[in-house]
Amino acid sequence: MKNIMVVFTGGTFSMKIDEKTGGAVPYFHGDELLELIPDAKGLANLDMFEFGMYPGPHMTPEIMFDLSKKVKSIIERTDIDGVIVTHGTDTLEETAYLLDLTIKTEKPIVVIGAMKTSSEPDWDGPINLLDAIRIINNDNSKGMGVLVCLNGEINAASEVTKTHTEDIETFHSLDFGALGFVDKGKVWFNRMPRKLEIIETEKINSNVDLIKVYAGMDEKFFRFSADNGVEGIVVEAMGVGNVPPKTFEGIKYALNKNIPIVLTSRCPAGETLDIYGYPGAGKWLKEAGVLFTDYLNGQKARIKLMLCLGITKDLEKLKDLIDE
Repeated sequence: MKNIMVVFTGGTFSMKIDEKTGGAVPYFHGDELLELIPDAKGLANLDMFEFGMYPGPHMTPEIMFDLSKKVKSIIERTDIDGVIVTHGTDTLEETAYLLDLTIKTEKPIVVIGAMKTSSEPDWDGPINLLDAIRIINNDNSKGMGVLVCLNGEINAASEVTKTHTEDIETFHSLDFGALGFVDKGKVWFNRMPRKLEIIETEKINSNVDLIKVYAGMDEKFFRFSADNGVEGIVVEAMGVGNVPPKTFEGIKYALNKNIPIVLTSRCPAGETLDIYGYPGAGKWLKEAGVLFTDYLNGQKARIKLMLCLGITKDLEKLKDLIDE
């Protein structure tokens, strides 16, 4: 059997309903969870590293970066064949993408979570753990980058997003579809991830704002960010990459202060392009110096910009890193 390290960070997987408040709270530690899932021990030699007991919203970019360093040190061990990371689903896609961008390995890393607590009869944590073990046991999982698996669906960390607030079937790759599936204990892959890339940095700069564009938006949020020392801004623009005219004035204000601005779309799927030429449209934004992503959503673009800012603040060098 393969040797797998389970890195436990908490999340709903570890929670149960508190009798006093009636709300879900962190409860089980990693080793206790493994004891509740005896079938796991028959699939692989499992070891547990308890990184923390964080609800998803308590994760920060700094904690994610520390987690990346720990997972990297584990995956480099010759006696480890793969790593499973348990995580809260609210920020799972951000952590998974950060791991994907910062850890270079052929060994499989699978990030899982749960949408239901252990107090609920349809607790999905155990099956997600078993599926992750089966993925690592499958040799076709090598060289795929960081994978995310919930509800039997295997997705690339760079492509997946949470699409529903509470449905078990919530993590999907809206643009390109799943990489594969786990069905009745068997692992099936249909394709490789669209893009695999590594950003080699020793630090992360989390001083990056994420601003969503809306109809009639003016420039005040961009002025506020720029005047309060922000070092990067990600914009969730309309459609294929367009903003209202007054919003464009705010973007130019930030750019004039040498603050890098990265463009994504507020649409759940699709890429950003400079195909419109009216004031505030994509061609004006690109001409002004806004950096375009392709298919990244806002939260992922922010992760990427934070890592790139850990390397350089030079706008030309950032353009190369973001475009990469």
